[in-house]
Amino acid sequence: MNIEELTKSQLLLLTVLVTFVTSIATGILTVSLLDQASPTVMQNVNQIVERTVKTVAPTLPTIVTRDIAPAPAPSDEDRVTAALAAQDARIVLIYKKGASTSTPATAVGTYLSGSRVVVTAAIDALPADALIEFPNGAVTPATYAGSLDGLSRYDFAAAAELPNAINPRLVPRVELRLGQTVLAIRGDGSATTGIISRASAEGIRTTLPSVGGGVGAVDLSGNLVGIASGDTKGTFFSADTIVALLAMQSGATASTSSKVLTQ
Repeated sequence: MNIEELTKSQLLLLTVLVTFVTSIATGILTVSLLDQASPTVMQNVNQIVERTVKTVAPTLPTIVTRDIAPAPAPSDEDRVTAALAAQDARIVLIYKKGASTSTPATAVGTYLSGSRVVVTAAIDALPADALIEFPNGAVTPATYAGSLDGLSRYDFAAAAELPNAINPRLVPRVELRLGQTVLAIRGDGSATTGIISRASAEGIRTTLPSVGGGVGAVDLSGNLVGIASGDTKGTFFSADTIVALLAMQSGATASTSSKVLTQ
């Protein structure tokens, strides 16, 4: 039969047949050659196949997740102890210059490290020149700098070396809330707690017992709420009065108190 006489369909079928026979022959030949190949050749072939598979389909990395528990919030007890510790470092004793610190102090004051001043209640007979005793036992001279609305201020010399203490934030009266917890440390070192019962332009009233004039009251964050007046139990001058006193020039006096400075 002449191949030129075949139709297109017959040529297509012939091509498929030849391709099929060739494939079978190639497969048989390949299997025969592999059976005759040495183990080393087979090992190399297997390694090539393994590498090809790893390249085409790499193993995805394993992601390990771990839950991190949030840090526990400080308890009320922790906040109270921290606030009292900060305030304890601010309580100072005021003596007349030349007096022994082994004798009773003239007054108790609150040290504000950021302004390098001591604030106390404007009681009678505050000395013009004073010795300030800090909680660590250090004694530093200070000078009366003025009074305002029942509070007095003592300044230190610019070259004076003063102990470190956390400078408190002065809490404005408008931020205080009825029932808010307040803490105080008396001049003898004993601590007491109470709440705010009233906050007005006349001052801050609390349920704290008598703590002595010049003692500071703080909130649970250690911020300064006010300074005790010493006249009425649980009454404090607000932090707003402290701010005004700090802004006053040294030596100025704008107080209605009957305080008399002793020389």
